[in-house]
Amino acid sequence: MSQSEVEPCLTVWDWLCVLRLEQYSEAFRSAGLATLRQCRNLTPDQLERMGITLPGHQRRILASLNKTHSNKGKEEERDGEREKPVPKERTRFRSSASVDCEPSPLVLTTSDAPLPPVPPRSIPNCPPQRFTSPLSPSPSAQTPASPKLDRHADKAPPVHSRSQCSTSTSTSTPTHTPTHAPLHPPNLLSAQTRPQALDIQPPVHHLGSDGGGITASVSPTASHNNDINAPPLPPKAGAVPKGPPPIPHRVGELKFEVVTNNRTFIFRAESEVDRKNWVTVLQDCTRGCHLRSTTNPGSTLSRDFQGYLELRGLRSKLYTVVASDKVFLYKNIEDYRLGVGITSIEMNVGNVKDTDRRGFDLTTPYRIFSFIAESEQLREQWVDAMRDAIDEALSNSEVAQQIWAEPSNSLCADCEAPQPEWAAINLCVVVCKRCAGEHRGLGPSISKVRSLKMDRKVWTEELIQVFLLLGNKRVNSFWAANVPPSEALTPLSCSEERRRFITNKYRQGKYRKYHPLYGNQRELNHALCINVQCSDVLETLSLVFCGANVNCSTGMASWPTALSLANAHSQLLQAELISHNLNTGTVRLDMHRPRHYSAPPCVSHNGFLFKTASMARAITERKAKEEFSRRWCTVNDGTFSYYESDKNSNPNGALKASEIVCLAVDAPERHGYEHTFELYSESERLYLFGTDDPDSHKEWVKSIAKSFIPASAEPLLQLAFERIGRLKCKDGLNLQTSKVGWFALVGSTLHAHLEDSQEEEIHLRKLNELSIQQDNEVLVLVERGRTLYIEGERKLDFSGWCGAIQAAAGSGGDTLSQQQLTETDIPVIVHSCIGYITQCGLASEGIYRKSGVNSRVKALCDRFRQDARSLHLREGEHQVDDVTTMLKRFFRELDEGLFTSEDASSWLSAAAIQDISKKISQFQLLLNRLPCVNKATLQALINHLYCVQRFSELNQMNLHNLAIVFGPTLFQSDGKDVNASRAIEDLIQHYTFIFEVRLTSTEPGGHFICTVYLEEKKDTAEQHVKIPGSMTAAELTCEILDRRNIQVKGKEYWNCWEVSDKEEMERPLHYQERVLPILHSIGTDSHLLIKKHLAMEAMMVYLASKVDASKHGMMKFGEERSILGLGRSSGIFHDRYFILNSDSLRMYKEVRSNCPERDWPVKNLKVYMGIKKKVRPPTCHLFICRYLCCDSQSEMREWYATFLSIQYDGNVWPQDGVQQTRVSRVLPDTRHGKVSLIPLRGSENEMRNSVAAFSQDPLAVSEPTNH
Repeated sequence: MSQSEVEPCLTVWDWLCVLRLEQYSEAFRSAGLATLRQCRNLTPDQLERMGITLPGHQRRILASLNKTHSNKGKEEERDGEREKPVPKERTRFRSSASVDCEPSPLVLTTSDAPLPPVPPRSIPNCPPQRFTSPLSPSPSAQTPASPKLDRHADKAPPVHSRSQCSTSTSTSTPTHTPTHAPLHPPNLLSAQTRPQALDIQPPVHHLGSDGGGITASVSPTASHNNDINAPPLPPKAGAVPKGPPPIPHRVGELKFEVVTNNRTFIFRAESEVDRKNWVTVLQDCTRGCHLRSTTNPGSTLSRDFQGYLELRGLRSKLYTVVASDKVFLYKNIEDYRLGVGITSIEMNVGNVKDTDRRGFDLTTPYRIFSFIAESEQLREQWVDAMRDAIDEALSNSEVAQQIWAEPSNSLCADCEAPQPEWAAINLCVVVCKRCAGEHRGLGPSISKVRSLKMDRKVWTEELIQVFLLLGNKRVNSFWAANVPPSEALTPLSCSEERRRFITNKYRQGKYRKYHPLYGNQRELNHALCINVQCSDVLETLSLVFCGANVNCSTGMASWPTALSLANAHSQLLQAELISHNLNTGTVRLDMHRPRHYSAPPCVSHNGFLFKTASMARAITERKAKEEFSRRWCTVNDGTFSYYESDKNSNPNGALKASEIVCLAVDAPERHGYEHTFELYSESERLYLFGTDDPDSHKEWVKSIAKSFIPASAEPLLQLAFERIGRLKCKDGLNLQTSKVGWFALVGSTLHAHLEDSQEEEIHLRKLNELSIQQDNEVLVLVERGRTLYIEGERKLDFSGWCGAIQAAAGSGGDTLSQQQLTETDIPVIVHSCIGYITQCGLASEGIYRKSGVNSRVKALCDRFRQDARSLHLREGEHQVDDVTTMLKRFFRELDEGLFTSEDASSWLSAAAIQDISKKISQFQLLLNRLPCVNKATLQALINHLYCVQRFSELNQMNLHNLAIVFGPTLFQSDGKDVNASRAIEDLIQHYTFIFEVRLTSTEPGGHFICTVYLEEKKDTAEQHVKIPGSMTAAELTCEILDRRNIQVKGKEYWNCWEVSDKEEMERPLHYQERVLPILHSIGTDSHLLIKKHLAMEAMMVYLASKVDASKHGMMKFGEERSILGLGRSSGIFHDRYFILNSDSLRMYKEVRSNCPERDWPVKNLKVYMGIKKKVRPPTCHLFICRYLCCDSQSEMREWYATFLSIQYDGNVWPQDGVQQTRVSRVLPDTRHGKVSLIPLRGSENEMRNSVAAFSQDPLAVSEPTNH
């Protein structure tokens, strides 16, 4: 019986086993298909309806059917055209073969005695014919090699095979009749039939030896002729024997043969013993191989895709075959038909990515194969085929077989398709591939989809037991308790029906069985805490998805959550179910909420665009015009499609609106086409489109954005955004549950629309902190008391968002408005410099007159321009003169200047007005005309200069000197216009009137006067003290105690405290800390208080007993409020693990965590102690460093002592104690010392010349001169 006669009669199970697709046997059985013959008319649409959706699997099935039935038709056609050739009798063998013999091994000895027969001659234009064996009848049809090369069908050429039987007694002579045998007999088909490595030795042959005698071979594909009287054909001259010797005999030359399908190898050993050993070893190597059926890549049922590909570097094309989970490379198609290959590539270690229009790379650990296809369309087909091979290679059915052991899990929980390979691990349902795609559309906050075959790590033993315990049948008794028959799914349901049903079932909970406690949150939580202590997992599932909060408090300190309670009672399955639903946005939150990506159905647009090949990584290089291809594109019914031309009906590719997660608009002329935009998909692909028409570009961006942005976020579409899309985020202390948000980046402002909230704006240049944490998976944005965590679901679009937000948050140019700003609209660089100079430089002689070191100044400028927010100026690390010089350079190099180019002349004219009242009025008018940032910056600078000149007795920089230095700098002039200096002098002198500032804390002598309280804030405890710039906290404490005649006893630790009435907290000042900067920084709701530090002695004892300066332990962490004004219930604190060392304070989610959630530099932290009532801390022991709450007073004291010790290098308290002496200061000599000052008296020309000389080289250090 021939192969063509047998194969259609195979059962579907056997056929699918050969294809390695036995998981679809139930689908064929449900469709009423039992044999291969019944499947001959299957179409792709029918396979789709049967639930076979993978393109690679469809191609494999259809290619097998086409080959099987086309072979039969061709064989019957040839049988009608010509008769079988019958060779004439020629030669007889010396002895006959036995009919009942076993197949002989492949290794045989040979001699120069009678030559074996060769295959018969071939008929012109037909493949060579094979021998036949009397063991089986001659087949009625032959299997030719098809010349046609396409994706699914290419016939393997027939292989010449040998047959013989050996015996020691028979003398009959068999006659060989040429015929054609099938490549793989029916009895050799098995479930193990798969493409193997490119062996030259088919495993179906055997190796053996008969003692020391000669052995013979027999091919399983050959058969002897029934006519035993017909002699075999003699061999051709010079030909290598193609048939085994019919009668074995001993040869003296110690030779043996290794016979393959394509060649015969003759070897000679040195001795009989060596020959026998070689034969034995080769026999052992192939023993048992005949039990495995080897499917050549060229044979039926194996290929997914094949054709020619060019390999870069070789400059030649290789015939490439993608078969199952391997890729085979051949020199040409002839070698492919012979089975002689170059190499095979295991796809379980491969990765495929696009490179250019027609090229793609196949990356393996040992080499990168760079292929070039014949066209862009073929390239996409090759890439798809190889990715299917990777999926096939990575799949592991071990978990699937375990899950399917529960009978109800062998059918999809939603559509009842057989052999489902996916599961929603938090919903506890097993689903098919098509339903899994719709589950993914719900988002991971609703359904966490994982593969049974590829996601091996997630399938713990406990999770598998949960699925076996529940099963789809029991779980559907909850999820699908009320499904109307008209809404139920079938394996043939379309995608839209699946989407609607799955949304209703899991997002809205439309068909679920409601728990009796539904709607009573407190009782649901209580029932959950009780139930997790027993083994009823289905009841827990019902409680959780009817509204019970898995994060609810149990009321027990030892086991505060339901998860810890389940673990404590050894309910591992309960704990597994709860752990997968800790951050799930269940139906209780989303019962009637529309899907976040539902597209408005009315969007429609079409036209030509230029497109590059899709990419799996971000675009870092400029794309030239030559890399773009013209495509006809359409947006219709929520789908963006692109075609080869406007005449094609089938698109080259399409993106559903639900698959688009981000749209980025590139800067003009970034690529070859002037206007381009990028689309990012759920599948981590990037699509780049371009056009030269700005109007067309704008219309396309608007149409595409409108197609995937939901109606709730439509206000974002009115913005001139640079990037818009969907992101997940967490806010405040609600770190367990992520929310889906829609974000649009416009300039330096990030607009956000979260679920059920109004649009919020985040000014990126005003952020206090911007960082990427947890291995580049979380972007942290911190404003004053507000924090937002943006999560990266997909690496590709998230990396684009991170880069865009970081760029927008940095300095964008040389104007004031483009700088990083504080909350009061002052550039960070100005604010940092003023703060540092106020703290460290007010008493510095010649401040702003001396110049810094040019190299250090330039380095400071560069670091501030890169990221001013991350640079912190510190005393001892930076020099005052470097900072002042850099601040002057910043104002001199500003575009438009501080006074703006339009109004600068008006300011100079106003300075020439003689009437003081009119001058002040004009200044106020011009001040109100300045942009917001310019006005705030000018006020901050003049306020700073006003403070500097109040210390002129120390720094030698009075009003006139400052005016002469800053006049040319701020007006960016050459110093020859005296009105520039006059304007600055007037602004400083009349600062309180022009800016309408009331300064009640200063006196004409230059000192600041502040009110300090002793022990408590009341009128009788007030003390008004002059605060010089260098006064420390210890000196202030001594002065107050001296005024009140208080004697300090032995172990009393009097200290100065900063107290905030509004925040209800206090901070003891370090005894070396300067008081004046504190007065500048605190508001009207804070004051200074002198009182005893009762905990200092205990802190000193603790520090003396410590071996090292670090500390670690658990504390409760909280923040005041979340970003975006979303609000939260106060009093939410979370346990966190903290590590404090000499560099930073790090917060970890738990002790075992590797990556910190937050990281703060210790040197920059201010630590306050106190209790803020509205925060509702769980204990009374609170110190404020982002609200850290300790369990006891002693623990808080230890943490605070460690902070002080690290910040001040162990110098927490003076060794001799605070000296009780009144502060006495000798004012420095009024001489100017070594500082070269500009003359303040003399003619106008002398002053002008001096200013001009100074402005020519403002960075040079002035030489001392005498005046």
